[in-house]
Amino acid sequence: MHSLIKPEDTWLLLGFLTGWAAASIYLEQKYRWAAKISGAVIALFGALILANLNIIPAESDVYDAVWTYAIPLAIPMLLFQADLKRIWRESGRMIVIFLMSSFGTVIGVYLAFLALKDRIPHLDKIGAMMTGSYIGGSVNFAALSAKFETPGELVSATVVADNVMMALYFFVLMAIPAFSFFRKHYPTPHIDDFEREAGKNPDAAPSSFWRRKEISLKDIAFTFASASVIAAVSFKLAEIFDGLIPSGDQASFLMNTLNGMFGDKYLMLTTVTVIAVTVFRKFFGNLRGAQEIGTFLIYLFFVVIGVPASVPLLLKNAPLLMVFVFIIVFVNMAVTLITGKWLKFTLEEALLATNATIGGPTTAAAMAAAKGWDRLIVPALLAGIFGYMIGNYAGSMMGYFLHALL
Repeated sequence: MHSLIKPEDTWLLLGFLTGWAAASIYLEQKYRWAAKISGAVIALFGALILANLNIIPAESDVYDAVWTYAIPLAIPMLLFQADLKRIWRESGRMIVIFLMSSFGTVIGVYLAFLALKDRIPHLDKIGAMMTGSYIGGSVNFAALSAKFETPGELVSATVVADNVMMALYFFVLMAIPAFSFFRKHYPTPHIDDFEREAGKNPDAAPSSFWRRKEISLKDIAFTFASASVIAAVSFKLAEIFDGLIPSGDQASFLMNTLNGMFGDKYLMLTTVTVIAVTVFRKFFGNLRGAQEIGTFLIYLFFVVIGVPASVPLLLKNAPLLMVFVFIIVFVNMAVTLITGKWLKFTLEEALLATNATIGGPTTAAAMAAAKGWDRLIVPALLAGIFGYMIGNYAGSMMGYFLHALL
């Protein structure tokens, strides 16, 4: 069926993609109802509605350009803070509980896959995406959906299910410190400190983490140039390794595994970025705006994945996917709280670790700021960034493992 805007109307479609991504960000930051829904879902549903009304086309080279260029540029930009030395120095303790929480994600994906693999198609691919997403974040979700070529309607349904679950999850997460059971069984030094300060000064507000940042033309130029060079080097290296390391039905399991690790462009992109950022930490540490630009590019991805989504298929798949992500989130939280208690972590550290895996670095830092746990803001943020680093590896390995179980 023909659409009002034709696939070859490049500038109209580009204007729609960037405009709607910008509008989604504005609504999320301006209105509480939009923040509860999340900008990602607003971006997805706007495109879904217009595509199903045949206003925009279901396929176009403009959409392909987002997969081809925007995502590979977003990945390094969002990893420019991933200095391994700094992460361990400032967040070593948080990283330990974060890894336990990540292990909870892997267990949760495995159990959810076993329970629903006969009910949901391509669940191995969805499991890979959610492993990466619930250890890292949206950038890992985007990279793994591209890597495993997950059907667009399932990607859209997964985003919807994920965001509904996230709303419920954050409500529970923010409420847990108020329950006496958890205060009784876990040390809560940061909560106690905040309550003492609040008692002395009732008008004191939690510290503000989000603020407008200075950014220069040089920052923008170096951000795009660095991301482009890293992507070019990474993809060329992956191409070389893919040609050198045999793969396929005739190759051994070891060779296929090595090809998957070194011949995959997204894993190589992650590896090269982390090495570059760790070696040249001063250069990348001084760049401003990379996080914001990278996040905007990810919003373009959310608009694009809403385009091919069919409303009937979305309504059919989203409820089952809700069950799938619920199992993952529940197991993640349970493993985090149990291991946190066993390893004598504080309640605040355990809650921020599970938040950093399920929600990502920004939500973890925002929770620490909102709760007044000032000393945990940076560790929570860095733990989430560490998740960006390992999310693609964990998701890829899980995808291959789950596919073998089908």
